[in-house]
Amino acid sequence: MSARKIIIDTDPGQDDAVAILLALGSPELEVLGLTAVAGNVPLPLTSKNALIVCELAKRTDIPVFAGCSAPLTRKLVTAEHVHGKTGLDGPQLPDPIMQLQDRHAVDFIIDTFRSEDTGTVTLCPLGPLTNIATAFQQAPDIVDRVKEIVLMGGAYFEVGNITPAAEFNIYVDPDAAKIVFEAGVPLVVLPLDVTHKALTTRTRVDAFRSMGTEVGRMVAEWTDFFERFDKEKYGSEGAPLHDPCVIAYLLKPELFSGRRVNVEIETTSELTLGMTVADWWGVTDKPANALFIGDVDADGFFTLLTERLQTL
Repeated sequence: MSARKIIIDTDPGQDDAVAILLALGSPELEVLGLTAVAGNVPLPLTSKNALIVCELAKRTDIPVFAGCSAPLTRKLVTAEHVHGKTGLDGPQLPDPIMQLQDRHAVDFIIDTFRSEDTGTVTLCPLGPLTNIATAFQQAPDIVDRVKEIVLMGGAYFEVGNITPAAEFNIYVDPDAAKIVFEAGVPLVVLPLDVTHKALTTRTRVDAFRSMGTEVGRMVAEWTDFFERFDKEKYGSEGAPLHDPCVIAYLLKPELFSGRRVNVEIETTSELTLGMTVADWWGVTDKPANALFIGDVDADGFFTLLTERLQTL
């Protein structure tokens, strides 16, 4: 079988970095490009961080594009309180030698879907959905050409991590999320409900460190930094590796389970702005528009992650 073609839309973020590394370590996936968006930190840093991760993986052939620097209609909210001022705080990181492409990320997304065969490219958003929504607005003809969108965002039982009602990626640009969720593209959502079951532990982080590689060391040090916030907030043993769940789902969907439900995005309420209103129990007659994932085989997930990172 030929490799599955994907575009990773990202706002690195330590967990974004691990997701990118997992994709680059998996021959089943062909990463056509990385498109950076403002989110965890502002766009100049997310773009730089995407370059750093490609160089760490020794994949300087992967084109990286800078995208939207602010949400569609709102002021940017960032998450330095989780990821540190660079977005990749933890280990010391060299400045990248790679350069950004001179095209805007949205133009790259549009051009790719117009040039590739219909139904052959999957979008993998790991951050706010601004780039994706902007591409759909500017080029509605590409919507029907998207094979699938597999994204990290939202929550149901777990509810919010940036407000009591909202998960960060959706909250940052709920207007963009609404456009994407209503576009009609086949949609798989990896919400907090599943990512909070993919928790780091000492044993799991030590497995990264014991690889004896630069990738293993970096991932262990990123995780050491990243998990301090979640341990304090949730009282958990470790931190959820949110974004790698997207790539793991592409590689081994049998590790995950969920149900097809209707999901709507709240864009007007001050109280619940950015909430993913998932009709988990089917109490409305609204048609399902997403496969909403609720569970993961965490041991299988970390085994896959460790095996693939070992190859880089």
